[in-house]
Amino acid sequence: MKYEHHLFVCTNQKSEVGRDVVKALKKEIKKHGLSKKLNRALPTGCLDVCKHCKKSCGAALIVYPDGALYGDVQPDDAPAIVHEHLLHGRVVSKLLLD
Repeated sequence: MKYEHHLFVCTNQKSEVGRDVVKALKKEIKKHGLSKKLNRALPTGCLDVCKHCKKSCGAALIVYPDGALYGDVQPDDAPAIVHEHLLHGRVVSKLLLD
């Protein structure tokens, strides 16, 4: 694998969505055998992007070093983010914030 990423997920929300997204990402990362080599899903404070989200119920997530900023992320988006972005280097356009 040539990609090394760090995922920062906003967990500074009233709901549990951010924490659930972190758990789902970690599960997918482990499932694909990436836990030791490539990726980490880390909870972080506010990423100050909520005003740009299409709806207010998802988490914000940024992927480094790519700088891809995802919004309205739900736990069930974790497989697409891990498979498409982390394994194949393709952003998940439906989740990207402008």
